[in-house]
Amino acid sequence: MAAMECSSQTAIDKVPSRYLVDAHLHWQDPRLGTLSPDLQQVMDSARIGLAVVNGTSQRDWPLVHALKQRSLQVLPAFGLHPWYIEDRSASWLFELSNWLKQGRAVMGEIGLDRWHRRDNMEDQVRVFLDQWALANELGCSVTIHCLKAWGRLLELIKAHPHRGPGFLIHSYSGPAEMIPHFMELGAFFSISGYFAHDRKVHQLAAFKTIPMHRLLLETDAPDMLPPPSCRSDEWNDPQSGEAINHPSNIEAIYRFVAKEWGMRQEELEEAMQQNARILFGAALG
Repeated sequence: MAAMECSSQTAIDKVPSRYLVDAHLHWQDPRLGTLSPDLQQVMDSARIGLAVVNGTSQRDWPLVHALKQRSLQVLPAFGLHPWYIEDRSASWLFELSNWLKQGRAVMGEIGLDRWHRRDNMEDQVRVFLDQWALANELGCSVTIHCLKAWGRLLELIKAHPHRGPGFLIHSYSGPAEMIPHFMELGAFFSISGYFAHDRKVHQLAAFKTIPMHRLLLETDAPDMLPPPSCRSDEWNDPQSGEAINHPSNIEAIYRFVAKEWGMRQEELEEAMQQNARILFGAALG
């Protein structure tokens, strides 16, 4: 199936010429539920021209789709996260295919995770490869989650090359030495404000080895809470009262990256818009 069968028009060209891209977040998460009525207001006030909202399980795919219906600046991503593969039904892959074939969508978040669980790795691999094959069939870009399984992930992608516009490894935490190998296979990498924490200095150094044309920015809201210096808004989980990551923190993440990389923010914004068009272009129209 051709790549354009995953595509449709977007409102991204109708937003101001200066806008921000959030390459990975979970706006459907219940912890952000009270923000849902203000979706467009938050997007407009934070100048978010494109928000890639990633599904993680069969349960939240309809919620992601509903967000797409409320704003064309939301690009939905549908995928089965390795943490939730035990909950999948017999029809999960058929359902995933249907969500993607509705148009203006990408795949994510899928992946491998030895940090969360090690005992089901072969099942994780099967689920990953099923989704990877579907993305190749549809010509869709893919967002990947990986923790402590970098060698296995690289092996799988080498053995099964990506046939779409590229794939995003979000919040990359692997060794700097592996970055060129992933890039050769089509990888982009996204950095979140979480890497502004002092304890993440080594991971931040790895990000600085990534060429600007393969970099994107993300919040991963409501997770990956950045330090106070890298927050635009404070937000608390309505249930626990704990601080969580607000989607508008993408503004502070842009400021942080522009300062760390020694570039004007306008230049960074233009680069991120271009990268998003390359990676997500088949879905953006």
